[in-house]
Amino acid sequence: MSETLHQITLAARPVGAPKDSDFALVERPLPSPAAGEVLVKLHAFSLDPYMRGRMDDAKSYAAPVPIGGVMEAGAVGEVIASRSPDFAVGDMAFGMFGWASHGCLPANQLRKLDNSLPATTALGVLGMPGFTGWYGLTELGRPQAGETLVVAAATGPVGSMVGQIAKAKGLRTVAIAGGADKCALALETFGFDAAIDHRAHDSAKSLRQAIAQAAPEGVDIYFENVGGKVFEAVLPLMNTFGRIPVCGMISGYNAGALGGGVRSEGPDRLPALWRSILVKQMSVNGFIISNHYSHYPAFLKEIAPLVATGQLAYLEDITEGLHNAPRAFMGLLEGRNIGKQIIKLT
Repeated sequence: MSETLHQITLAARPVGAPKDSDFALVERPLPSPAAGEVLVKLHAFSLDPYMRGRMDDAKSYAAPVPIGGVMEAGAVGEVIASRSPDFAVGDMAFGMFGWASHGCLPANQLRKLDNSLPATTALGVLGMPGFTGWYGLTELGRPQAGETLVVAAATGPVGSMVGQIAKAKGLRTVAIAGGADKCALALETFGFDAAIDHRAHDSAKSLRQAIAQAAPEGVDIYFENVGGKVFEAVLPLMNTFGRIPVCGMISGYNAGALGGGVRSEGPDRLPALWRSILVKQMSVNGFIISNHYSHYPAFLKEIAPLVATGQLAYLEDITEGLHNAPRAFMGLLEGRNIGKQIIKLT
């Protein structure tokens, strides 16, 4: 084959927010699949906040990307060569191919896609982010009709999934989003009952007052994917027996080394946090979605028909060109994306 493989690799470990020099665009010969492998020409890949943690050399639930290694990502594309009976040329497949133009993986690490839906849905609403929202809310949030849910980053692929499922189950849903435009999307596109612009509040106390007005009966479920000021604002509003599924803390990712054990300035609030959990008998559950893929078929069975019929809304923020991935990723960490951030390869 005459095509060339292009990849974006990790050139340096970021100090604080990533910058252009932390990435490198490299060119390599296109691989040929070995027995049992499949070669895919990628159409699109996902950008997700967790990737910032992979850039740090710190102990975590997954190994860091090595210097010179390809930035990891879920991607979708067309099979152009196969040495597996499970995939034919022309099939569409999902796999962890990384930030690249092509990928070659064993067939047992790939998932064949349903061509009746756009392939990019496998990266967002029907992919890892949507599954994260569905699992975290249904299994750990344990929603009940009449309760109140608060979720930050509410127009992203996780938060919008959480909000729509909760609304369908009869909960009052309160969105926290960054900017008036995103708040409007939360209300008009995703059907939240209320939306609060966290950027309009310069303190947790001010934000807490706004949330209290939107949730006059308190908060039963806070879906945690941001941390920082939002968590500080919501915690005192949690009801007895409240639930907090924790899937991310994007507000602190650029601190490096997954927080690195560095304590923020100010008083130590940990004793008050533990006391709140105790006296309100709350359930706080951290989870890594990759440990729960046995539930993925049930997720697809429930959610895919809703996506196909338009009953469940989703947004995709498409950036074209492999070379633009680093800048799009930097913007994602700053909340500049509208919906699921995807790199489309042209």
